[in-house]
Amino acid sequence: MHRAPLSGGAGSSHKRRPRHEVADVFRRYGDDYRRSRRLPFSHLKVMRAVEQCRTAVLGGHIERCDACGHERVAYNSCRNRHCPKCQALAKAAWLEARRSELLPVPYFHNVFTIPHELNPLALRNKKVVYDILFAAASETLQTFAADAKRGLDGRLGFTAVLHTWDQRLRLHLHLHYVIAGGALSPDSKQWTNARRNFLFPVKALSKVFRGKFISRLRTAFVAAELTFPGRIAPRATEKEFAQLLGRLREKNWVVYSKAPFAGPEKVLDYLGRYTHRVAIANHRIADVGGEHVTFHYRDRADGNRRKRCTVTAEEFIRRFLLHVLPKSYCRIRHFGFLASRAKGRGLARCRELLGLPPEIPKPPERSTGERMLELTGVDLTRCPCCQNGTMHLVADLPPVHPVTSISGGRAPPRVQEAS
Repeated sequence: MHRAPLSGGAGSSHKRRPRHEVADVFRRYGDDYRRSRRLPFSHLKVMRAVEQCRTAVLGGHIERCDACGHERVAYNSCRNRHCPKCQALAKAAWLEARRSELLPVPYFHNVFTIPHELNPLALRNKKVVYDILFAAASETLQTFAADAKRGLDGRLGFTAVLHTWDQRLRLHLHLHYVIAGGALSPDSKQWTNARRNFLFPVKALSKVFRGKFISRLRTAFVAAELTFPGRIAPRATEKEFAQLLGRLREKNWVVYSKAPFAGPEKVLDYLGRYTHRVAIANHRIADVGGEHVTFHYRDRADGNRRKRCTVTAEEFIRRFLLHVLPKSYCRIRHFGFLASRAKGRGLARCRELLGLPPEIPKPPERSTGERMLELTGVDLTRCPCCQNGTMHLVADLPPVHPVTSISGGRAPPRVQEAS
């Protein structure tokens, strides 16, 4: 009886598997990388998850066709949010929930970026600096929305997504904002539409954003919430930190505003590209070998042309791990009348003022197979061999436990991955 492996498990996309993957880099070069330096547990955990994803190490199951007897093996996914192979289903479920919250108004896209001078401090204080970034940018938007002179005099509703990378995997800290084009009045009795071409002037936004961020960073320093290990130890003094803040005040901070989306559904297209993206998708990796990794990137400074970047495997792993988030850190957040605590009443009131039923429709319940059919066009229940029968679970495969723990500095066993 023929038994074929399946690139499966939870989160499988059923698209043609890329020739090279981040997992290949970790499996081939991860041992040397771990031995050459001390890594935080969070980095070791991510490396292990990516290496083991959809391999026998995590176990799986066997399915059999009820018509022709064809069998296939599906190994389980790691479900780590940093794994390039484990985001499809999570993204689909998240987008369905957001679809029910869309309003019949224009949506705007703003990007708030902090200067690269803050990168060393941010790397060693991720949670504190990332929280300041969220707070400063969001307060800036709400400050402008509350200003009656700017025509809104109300409260915005928007979603923010944290990105920490650029196209070449270097540290580039910025927030993407998707903002509903209007505001709910303070007494919740009126909806005010935003102007159609842009929301707020970006030069004014950048100045206020800079001031709020620097003020919060200064407060964190005074409260001893920041740490200064290793190379940034000299910045721990009052004098050095004040000089850093002075240099930041002199810089022009970047706030970018794109044209409004062409309808609410385009918002979902955009969010699908940004919300659950990891540092690099597997399909961008062009070659792995000879101690080097080559990947594609878009050069926005050169007309968004597609180019290749080749770095050592050690440097590729280092860049990838720059973007590991703190444990349980929430990189997608909702604000204003879309915030969790306000959504029940605030969003319902917005819908009512815009002529919609106040009740927020619940997304339909769907099975994993139904979601995968919508995402990929592949019916997981149909036999890939005879195309007539239905695949049924016939056996579970227990995990093959690694010989050593990740803290021992060794990669997991190189078991065969389903292909």
